[in-house]
Amino acid sequence: MAHIVQSVDEYVAAAPKDKQATLRRLRRTIKAAAPKASESLSYGIVGYKLRRKAVAYFGYWKAHYALYGLGSRVTKAHAAELKPYLQSKGTIQLPADKPLPYALVTKLVKARIAEIEKAG
Repeated sequence: MAHIVQSVDEYVAAAPKDKQATLRRLRRTIKAAAPKASESLSYGIVGYKLRRKAVAYFGYWKAHYALYGLGSRVTKAHAAELKPYLQSKGTIQLPADKPLPYALVTKLVKARIAEIEKAG
């Protein structure tokens, strides 16, 4: 049976070696964009919450990294920038064989934070 990871550090360490640096940078990028958000493992992926509301989640798969939970308003507002990426309801797939768009991730997370803070 596979080991169930208990922390975000374990999640990153359990990832294939070729994905770890990208996951660490993605984690740093989201934490920098959402410094007040709490970080945890949720649904088997890494999640960030602010005021008990989802900010963003990320995970990795064989051929892509994925962002989840940013909300439809945020993804619609950034539709043009997200056009190159495969999307399904609540998911943005970032190909593992291309550099991740960290500046775009920062922009999306900050937009989600602003949305949560505006809602009060």
